Amino acid sequence: MVTGQTHKILILSGDLGDGHIQAAGALVEAARLYGPEAQTVLVNFPSITHPKLHPVGRYFYTKWVTRFPNVYGYLFQKTRGENLMSQLFRKMKFYTLSRLERLISEVRPTVIVTTFPPAAAGISMLKENGLSVLPAVTVITDHTDHSYWLHPYTDRYIVASERVRDALLRHGIRESQITVTGIPIRPAFSEVRDQAQLREKLGLDPSRPVVLLMGGGLGMIARESASLLSSNKIKGDAQFVLICGRNHKLQESLERDLADSPRSIHITGYVDNVHEWMAASDLLITKPGGLTTSEAIASGLPMLLFKPLPGQETDNSAFLVEAGVALAARNEEELARLLDRLLSHPEELNRMRRQAIHCRREHAAHEALLSILETAAAYRPRRLTDALYARA
Repeated sequence: MVTGQTHKILILSGDLGDGHIQAAGALVEAARLYGPEAQTVLVNFPSITHPKLHPVGRYFYTKWVTRFPNVYGYLFQKTRGENLMSQLFRKMKFYTLSRLERLISEVRPTVIVTTFPPAAAGISMLKENGLSVLPAVTVITDHTDHSYWLHPYTDRYIVASERVRDALLRHGIRESQITVTGIPIRPAFSEVRDQAQLREKLGLDPSRPVVLLMGGGLGMIARESASLLSSNKIKGDAQFVLICGRNHKLQESLERDLADSPRSIHITGYVDNVHEWMAASDLLITKPGGLTTSEAIASGLPMLLFKPLPGQETDNSAFLVEAGVALAARNEEELARLLDRLLSHPEELNRMRRQAIHCRREHAAHEALLSILETAAAYRPRRLTDALYARA
């Protein structure tokens, strides 16, 4: 434990996708449990830098990644490493430094943490221009690397796995700057619960297997996965739970389309007890977002991955399949086949569950917080030449 000094942590996140905000929230909860020596202020970075344009930008971002995922994936791959295109993207400022500087002046933190790539870029740029001398920590919220997470005035990177650490080393980041903790998630996901009691509490049949379908906070459940429930491709008597998040149109559409389904189907919008739904389930069908899949691993919940977003979610999927905690379906037919196989062979689900329990990092948020506090306590402002990457 870091003692003897109180630190005020400014956490900058972003709500383009739910994972960045959820990771930031886990850090806030970890600080609350840690004690008064760790105070936090959580800020949604886009709402501060562009309060009027942010809702529009968020809408178009969601439409872009859902309707043109291959374009997103192409740009992701083209800018993954250090090249002219990635340098150009990093120089594109979708914010003004003055607003960011004003925020820091008002909050008066002792350390700045970012869980959102544009925020990491903004803080590094402030330091580069001599407008901040505060330690900067970046929490990478996927099992992958990308140049937009990496900036010359970032002092520490908190990453999900040794795989990400090795990737950052290849980018020229010093090993002393990297801490492997796992992606920060709330402690509630690691708590042991009685599954039968939870199912009764949630209105589910304790005696029948439960399949949970989720698509993150925006509820981007692939239409094909939901359409399976109105087909005859799935055998057995499993009950299905669809969490649509804040996607009210999706929820209304599913309620209408599945109203006459003979299966036991529970459809809900945003919930604040995802940890209970995961603990009550036998299998999760989801897009491989970093936070959702980390929460599933902590819950010991096997996964069937479908429709990853090209880019970080494709990398997440490869990591999870390799770890033995998930299977990945490439199309609707394979999704149906794998789902039927898993429901028909509970021993395979049990094997994946054991592997998830073996892989989980129960104290990721606490360990990340300790790394943040240690970075702040040991920090000394660096000279310009010391801040640059040691490029190979």
